[in-house]
Amino acid sequence: QVQLVESGGGSVQAGGSLRLSCAASGYTYRTMAWFRQAPGKEREGVAVIYSPGGSTVYADSVKVRFIISRDNADNTLYLEMNSLRPDDTGMYYCSADFRVLPSPLSALGYNAWGQGTQVTVSS
Repeated sequence: QVQLVESGGGSVQAGGSLRLSCAASGYTYRTMAWFRQAPGKEREGVAVIYSPGGSTVYADSVKVRFIISRDNADNTLYLEMNSLRPDDTGMYYCSADFRVLPSPLSALGYNAWGQGTQVTVSS
């Protein structure tokens, strides 16, 4: 059984940075990811990281600005967010799955989710 607990969200001005963390208890999952959901919009995939190997997948809107990483020693997932923009605002969720998912930026199929942490970017 796994529990995912996000932290690190908050309010920041445009151009600033935040670092999100996700503490995962239980199994070391093959796929871990960050999703976000803005008001009135569908949940969208932000970044994915695989284990073993550490290969990553990013949404086009966050490439270069965001970096996903994973510490397998303590099952902690991170998202470094830089050069934040107002359209990055939303609830950010940590997710995980046993499998290598065929469409990792899709919310469908992931078998574990955290409660989310709010990120608000002001202009």
